Amino acid sequence: MKTIADIAKIAGVGKSTVSRYLNGGSVSEATKRKIEQAINETGYTPNPFAQSLKAKKTNFIGTIVPRLDSYATSRTLIGIDEQLKQLNYQLLISNTSQHIEREIETIYNLASQKVAGIILLATQITKAHLEAFKKVKIPILLVGQEHPSVHSLIHNDYEAAYEIGKYILQKGHRKIAYLGVTEKDVAVGVKRKEGFKRAIEEVESCEVRYFETDFNMFIAQEKASKMLEEYQPTVIVCATDNIALGALRAAQLKGLSIPKDISITGFGGYDVTEIIHPGLTTVKFFFKEAGKMAAQNIVKLVNEEAIAKRTLSNFQIIERESVDNLNRCSL
Repeated sequence: MKTIADIAKIAGVGKSTVSRYLNGGSVSEATKRKIEQAINETGYTPNPFAQSLKAKKTNFIGTIVPRLDSYATSRTLIGIDEQLKQLNYQLLISNTSQHIEREIETIYNLASQKVAGIILLATQITKAHLEAFKKVKIPILLVGQEHPSVHSLIHNDYEAAYEIGKYILQKGHRKIAYLGVTEKDVAVGVKRKEGFKRAIEEVESCEVRYFETDFNMFIAQEKASKMLEEYQPTVIVCATDNIALGALRAAQLKGLSIPKDISITGFGGYDVTEIIHPGLTTVKFFFKEAGKMAAQNIVKLVNEEAIAKRTLSNFQIIERESVDNLNRCSL
């Protein structure tokens, strides 16, 4: 593999001259022809990462994710990557394993590598985040969370939860368990619960109990199992598909038939919800499409184009076999 030193030797110029040419600097026409001829003869290809680090403006977009073993994250990243390639940008991925301190540190690290912009798949936005955004002075786009001072692309968690709430109420359910997550996560922990509560407030004689668990399906299974020992709802509305999978397993281990004995809904639209039995009724978010929108938006910000402060992605309720129609049962 040829190097800048090899090109410089063949062209009869200094390495700094070759480097200046490769980075768009000023060189004479005669020198440019010599360097181009040497490059053509050797088939030399510049290292885009090393080259971009020397440039004032790179074509790298840093994307920070809380975890890699997530359907939502992987689909979002696929969308981001595909769209960035079409826009002649490259993706750098950094996983924080859901550690807030590491997330903040990564913002500064990516900025020091002179990425053109950062897409942050955030779980929460703290004062430390906002301070980092101000200090790095590069375009930032939040995905999944929002803050009034930062551009964001969010799933329509509130309206989606409202719609799934209306759906289970229309099916005749009035004794309900809502299995959510910590309210530190505004999108999943707060917005989804608030949207669901709005639907509940529109009907009378409805008993609802709210429980909190973790995003992990095994922890959700344990929580759902304990919950079912103290409360016997007709439906469990879960804040994510992983939680719903845990609840489904807990119910089955207790000998309950789904949906005959208890109904379950999820949130996300993961592929596995379609192939399990019974198929899970869920709110489908279009993560890949959201990733493409995120890529388009960050590139616009990098190029100093105006975009809306807040962009909403689409959702759809997918009706499968996990929810019983109690209205039909009462006929």
